[in-house]
Amino acid sequence: MQRLNERSAWAVLRSCGFTLPVLSLGVALLVSASCPAAAASVHTNPMNYDPQVREAFQHFYNLDFPGAVSRFERFHSEHPGDPQATAYLLEAVVFQELYEEDLLDTTFYANDGFLTGKHATREDPQVRARITSLTDEAIHESDWRLSRNPNDVDALYARSWVRALECTYLAMVDREFAAGFRLATKARDDAAHALQIDPNYVDAKLVNGIYEYVVGALPWPFKFLIGFAGITGSKTTGMAMLRDAGDRGVSTSLEARTAMALFLRRESRYREAIQVVRTLETQYPHDFLFRLEEANLRKDGGEGMVAVDAYRALLADADKPGYFADAKLELANFGLGDALRGQRHYGEAAEAYEKAGSAINVGPELKIRSLVAAGESRDLNGERPLAVRDYQAAISAGPNTSRAETARKHLRTPYTAN
Repeated sequence: MQRLNERSAWAVLRSCGFTLPVLSLGVALLVSASCPAAAASVHTNPMNYDPQVREAFQHFYNLDFPGAVSRFERFHSEHPGDPQATAYLLEAVVFQELYEEDLLDTTFYANDGFLTGKHATREDPQVRARITSLTDEAIHESDWRLSRNPNDVDALYARSWVRALECTYLAMVDREFAAGFRLATKARDDAAHALQIDPNYVDAKLVNGIYEYVVGALPWPFKFLIGFAGITGSKTTGMAMLRDAGDRGVSTSLEARTAMALFLRRESRYREAIQVVRTLETQYPHDFLFRLEEANLRKDGGEGMVAVDAYRALLADADKPGYFADAKLELANFGLGDALRGQRHYGEAAEAYEKAGSAINVGPELKIRSLVAAGESRDLNGERPLAVRDYQAAISAGPNTSRAETARKHLRTPYTAN
């Protein structure tokens, strides 16, 4: 049965193009916990209302990760032995690293190459060690509390959340999909148990809803196969749970809406996805990633020049001192290049891609993607010498990656888009 679970997991991932971050968290966008006012019938960990936690998440959502991490470190030290305090800190550390690696742009997960290709990474061993240490600490704290009270919903939810965070890191950085799938299943089981004990613990509907939707979206033959392993799901049930978490969740409202937008995008329901993302922008207008996602959706939805204008407006705001705490201009420039290329403005597209690839702190994967795309645009614009330069730079940046193989192919034969 264990072998069937692992084989099914890998088949599911490859056939549908759903990434483990989506399975566990629905994160392709920056996601985390928010603290809106909750209805009286909704139950949650009281820590979610703590002024220190609220303040830390204000920094988190504005992408001031150093400010968020320092505040959660202080809160963590003031609440020894509490898994939720440890989970807060773990979350900030994980997403700080993912943002530094340029891994929070949803365009990176828009095709199956994320699952099957060879990618460049620059994982920091010290960060990895800290994530592992915090994960183990939170699991130990949750287990200790649950050994004394198996119905401790706060401990169940904290363990679910920590496992989902670990799953996200494993999938996005290490591409360890089998291990990630097992963690995602454990996270779902903890969240489902919490809801069985307390149906009003709405935050737990996030992981449950994502799991239900992803499994429910699989082709029938795969659903039949994994059904033998006891894995079932429903798109309708999953979306309903996400809507409830989005409307009433105390620590998962933004996450649930983010997951909804991602799933709507997967279904090519771009206008609905944009409506959801705009609620996030309204709540956090200085979050660079929410603005970026609207531009991405307009590009993918076929609004070519509208998307171009959205990317350029985003870049213009990024030039304003203090407007964004930390703007990853390489992500916006890459999206702008895609939008311009789609409108056959190949010269301008190449320039945007090259800006993305030459950014000082650009992640290795985005650097290579940008340079290959720049070379293709130069070829399409009849600028073969410049295309060759970009392909050679891409190979130098990641000689053993899948995109380096693409660059070598284009060095032999100019790219024609046919």
